[in-house]
Amino acid sequence: MLDVSGTIHVDRPVADVFAFMDEPENQAVITPSLTDVSTVGQLDNGGKRATYTYSMVGVSLTGEVAATTYDPDERIVFEMSGDLSGTIEWTFEAADGGTRVGYLATYEVPVPVGKAAVEPLVRKYNERQLRSTLQNLKTTLEAEN
Repeated sequence: MLDVSGTIHVDRPVADVFAFMDEPENQAVITPSLTDVSTVGQLDNGGKRATYTYSMVGVSLTGEVAATTYDPDERIVFEMSGDLSGTIEWTFEAADGGTRVGYLATYEVPVPVGKAAVEPLVRKYNERQLRSTLQNLKTTLEAEN
């Protein structure tokens, strides 16, 4: 399993940041390699279920995410299934007049052969993607002020 994590401060209230991230389609707005996201349903816990297409080092991966933990204005945990399996956790905390946003993805690298050789490349790729995603979130939401 690979873990990729990061945090960023967004100069917007927690409720605004959470509301933006609560719309799965907005993930494609801020994530460079996420080429398609479509909400396919609302879950009993208030979270959403969505399909996605993600390009990882040139390979198109498809699947579904479902919000298994949904704590408004605090946390959303998505369970990933399909070509990628694992979890994505977004956390939101009031800090310094804005929001501290945290991200943690834990997933299985979808390469059965040569996994040891491919895993470092995938990790570096996804770390770059995460830095861009968090910066894009900050830029997008702060531009709305």
